[in-house]
Parts: sequence; C-alpha cells; structure tokens
Amino acid sequence: MLRPRLEVADVVRSYGAAYQATHALTGAQQRVLRAITHCRTAALGGHLERCDACGHERPAYNSCVNRHCPKCQALAKAAWLDARRAELLDTVEYFHVVFTVPEAIAAIASQNKAVVYGILFRATADTLRIIAADPQHLGAELGFIAVLHTWGQTLLHHPHLHCVVPGGGLALDGRQWIPCRPGFFLPVRVLSRLFRRLFLTELQAAFDRRQLHFGGPLDALQDPAAFAAYLAPVRQVEWVVYAKPPFGGPAQVLEYLGRYTHRVAIANQRLVAIEEGQVRFQYKDYRDHDRQKTMALDAHEFIRRFLLHVLPGGFHRIRHYGFLGARFRVVKLALCRQLLGLVSALPLGGPPSPGRRDYRDVYEALTGVSLRVCPVCQHGQMVRVATVPRDPRAPPGGGIR
Repeated sequence: MLRPRLEVADVVRSYGAAYQATHALTGAQQRVLRAITHCRTAALGGHLERCDACGHERPAYNSCVNRHCPKCQALAKAAWLDARRAELLDTVEYFHVVFTVPEAIAAIASQNKAVVYGILFRATADTLRIIAADPQHLGAELGFIAVLHTWGQTLLHHPHLHCVVPGGGLALDGRQWIPCRPGFFLPVRVLSRLFRRLFLTELQAAFDRRQLHFGGPLDALQDPAAFAAYLAPVRQVEWVVYAKPPFGGPAQVLEYLGRYTHRVAIANQRLVAIEEGQVRFQYKDYRDHDRQKTMALDAHEFIRRFLLHVLPGGFHRIRHYGFLGARFRVVKLALCRQLLGLVSALPLGGPPSPGRRDYRDVYEALTGVSLRVCPVCQHGQMVRVATVPRDPRAPPGGGIR
C-alpha cells in the first residue's frame, strides 16, 4: 500500500521541539507528540523483510499504537468493525444523529475536557433514552453507539457526538419490537430542547461542585454571577441536533462507522505541503456547498490545533448504550433478533486480538489486503529475515507494525 507523501509526523519532527520550548503542554500532549514522532521508525524497532522470489527488502517498523496517531488506526478499526458486524439488525433502518454544543460551551470544554465531554455523552444518551421511552414518540428502549469528535475541518475545537441508532427498539415490557415510522427517527426539535436542558443542568451542577476550572480569557467565569451571565444566552438559542436520512442497509452502516469511529483530527492524506514554516492542507468548506479548499497555517498554529484534540488519559470516545450496552448486549440483541424473526449467522463477542495472531493475518482477514505479497514482483512473499532492535531511548509503548 502506498503511504502518504507527507505526514503529521513530518510537521512534528520539523517544528515540534520549538513548539514545546515555547508552550506549556499536558503530559498527554507530550506523549502524543513523542509517539507520532517515533511511529514506524527504527526507534521503535521491528524487523527486516525480504521477498522470497525477487529479493526485494524493506524494513517493517513497529507502530506507536497511540489512538491520536494518523498511522495507527487501520488495524484497530478493522477489528472493531468486525465485532460490530454481528450486532447489526439486518431488516431495521439505521439513523445517523448528531448532537452539537454551541461555541460558548465548546470554550468551556477546551479547558475542562474530561468533565464536559462526559456531560456531553450523558446528556446525549439520556435525551435519546427519555424521548424514545415516551409512549407519545416510540415507547421503546433504543440501542445505539455514540462517537465523540472534537474537531471541525480546519482543526478548530468543535465537540459533537455522532450517534448510530437503529430505527426502533424493544418495547419496555420486552414483548415486541417497536419500529419507528419509515424514514423518520424522532423529532429533532424535541431532542434538541431536552438535550440543552439536561446538558446545562449537569454543567451547572459541575460548577457548583467546583469541578470546572477556568483560565485565560475565561478566568472571570470562576465567579458564580459571571458564570450564570455567560450561560444565559445559550439557554435561549436552539442547540444543533439533526438526524440524517436512514442508511441504505447494514453494509452502509459499517462503511459509515469505519469512516468515523477511529478517525483522528486530520488524516495524513489531507496534507498538501510543509514548507517555510507553514503547513498547507485540504479541507471541506461546508458553508460553501462542501467545496474542497486549501488552508495554510503557521506550523506552530497547526500543532496547537492538532493538540486541542488530545483526549484525557483513559477517556473512552466510543460508547454503547441501551440494548447495545456491554452488560446486556448478548441477551438483548438475541431478544431483538427473535422478535424481528432474524437468525444471527455471526457470534457476538469482542474484536479479535491482534496479539493472538500475526498482525498480517489479522489485517488480511479483516480488510482483504495482504501485507505479505511483495510490492515489487507481486507474487513473492515477504519473509522476516532479521530483527531491528528497539532504541532504548525511545519512549515506552508501541506495538505491532
């Protein structure tokens, strides 16, 4: 497979040291920069491969396996999607629902990521569950996946949740499957207003418990009166919640999930040039009919924006709720299939562990792409012939290629 000509790692190697010398970074941000710098380089070790037919040689260096690294998501994504395949309900419509917070809330989130992102997940999940359980709307228990994105196309801070939701749910007594109306999920205005109320109630409670911290331009919000005045306008505006038309079928659901679940703030393929202290990259301008454009940023500003999206350690950005929640998933999905008259051809369970099999076998099984075939002669097999030792000065972590 061809790799991008330019990578985020190139920006970090060229300008990261100077950026760190002039900016205060969190430990998580420092670890991300180190991981990206060393990913798939000799510093992390690996092995040398040689084609058994033509003799072509190539090094195969280990990956950093950091979840923010643009190069380390393919295998994790493929394994995760393989597990989701068994959970799809083939005859049910699936909807894509997005919950977004206003810019004023995003500013608070940028200084209080773990707290505010947690509120975003809880308020979204409670909104969907409460409205779906209401007999006036559906009267059922939903099952859904929520994925946190914190970026927009130009890398600015824009926290929002993407939810993939079946168009229906289990009756509250568990005796039947209740479908949504064809092509219609739930009323978005009702969702939006409940989401706003639940979110702001939790945010105020977090403030009262002194869980929110402010600095810089938000320093004045430490005062209760100033905090209340700051939130007053967002209590009056409509918060953006929208549901897209249903997917075409299970294959489209998986394709969508593959594009969103393991995405990082910017893919290497979007980089155009790194030169004279600037980084140019492509972006989609949603305000101009989704046209592709190119943006140029000072390299330090590019790094600053990239680091805005480093998540707190241990924070889960993909979560499952309702009958897809981990605790009751197997039992409740089996009940859903029974009520829908479906037969599951795939066992439910976790994703295959790359550590149990050679990563090349796992990757080929999940993607259909072979990492063993020689890229030069196209018929020989790449065989390991030597080990490349890890640099003892390299940061901890890293794994298979």
